[in-house]
Amino acid sequence: MAKKSLIHREKKRQKLEEKYHLIRRSSKKEISKVPSLSEKWKIHGKLQSSPRNSAPTRLHRRCFSTGRPRANYRDFGLSGHILREMVHACLLPGATRSSW
Repeated sequence: MAKKSLIHREKKRQKLEEKYHLIRRSSKKEISKVPSLSEKWKIHGKLQSSPRNSAPTRLHRRCFSTGRPRANYRDFGLSGHILREMVHACLLPGATRSSW
């Protein structure tokens, strides 16, 4: 189980990303449309003035049940070992165990 503080920090990043999403997207569109380099630098400065945690690259997918940040499967929202346990317990329909 991940620490509660790390999970809370990740939720805070998600809220910031949602809040600044439209601002960042509109600024990036403006940069592509503006021909002069000096105006591009001004818009880029506006982008940099937004909080770092509002960038979408800072978000991590976490396991739904344990909060583990690594080895997550997007389709299920679970980490690898929890997914394996659930498949072995036949809790996930359509998922098959591999045996060789």
